[in-house]
Amino acid sequence: MEEAISHYFAYLKNEKHVSSNTLDSYRRDIGQFLSYMNEHCSSSPIDAGHTDILNYLLYLRNSGKASSTISRTLASVRSMYRYLFMRHLVSVDPTMDVHSFKVEKKLPQILTNTEVEKLLEQPKPNDPKGYRDKAMLEMLYATGIRVSELIALRENDVNLGVGFITCRHNGKERIIPIYTIARDAVKAYTERIRPHLLRAELPTDILFLNLNGKPLTRQGFWKIMKQYQDAAGITKTITPHTLRHSFAVHLLENGADLKSIQEMLGHTDISSTQIYERILNKRMNEVYQNTHPRAKQKNLL
Repeated sequence: MEEAISHYFAYLKNEKHVSSNTLDSYRRDIGQFLSYMNEHCSSSPIDAGHTDILNYLLYLRNSGKASSTISRTLASVRSMYRYLFMRHLVSVDPTMDVHSFKVEKKLPQILTNTEVEKLLEQPKPNDPKGYRDKAMLEMLYATGIRVSELIALRENDVNLGVGFITCRHNGKERIIPIYTIARDAVKAYTERIRPHLLRAELPTDILFLNLNGKPLTRQGFWKIMKQYQDAAGITKTITPHTLRHSFAVHLLENGADLKSIQEMLGHTDISSTQIYERILNKRMNEVYQNTHPRAKQKNLL
């Protein structure tokens, strides 16, 4: 079984070209499932049946796992068994016709234009950290790229003369324009700061470096953003992904078409982008209900 699963992860990486974060998630979910099978079931994972999968989902729910976590776990385990079945390594797919618990889909949190301005005003170009952080936050809001894409950017991915970046994700490449303020912030960082962060013993072409000359991590960037969120007085629960969502909604508000936003975000399916229409419609309805002089009046007929 171990060899088969090893081949499965190689298949995900080399043939499906899943991201390292997705691969880590699959490894974690499947590892926890296999541990459960070894500890709680008499049958081996390769002989697992429909009931074993259902019992595992109930075990997760009784352990207090969120519905979204259970759904993701089922997707990971199902993907593994489909691969094993396709390779004739199991006689049946035990996940077939197994459905997870209903997941309540919540609309993502976004920032208002004013909140974005407050956030972007926080990094002060007075020292290396301020220059770098200003460039990173402006880049995120200018392009809507993922944090994983931001910290993976290389020097040659940014064309400041023309005003665009080249972004790569899951083996696909896309071109995204950047506005002038972001271009200037990145230019100031690359010309005045980055050369001094580089260390001879740690050569790299990664664009954004920490103060020790090493590439930034996702966790490092999250701490940076939390610092500026607190400084800006933003009380919403936000993550680095919030700027990506805000980028999309603000473009939509100002007349951008959904197809263009889809291409800039790198969504393979337009349905992933349509959620921003739902956010915009919800906001418009709230504005209408709160501001129209007759919206709160009772029907007198």
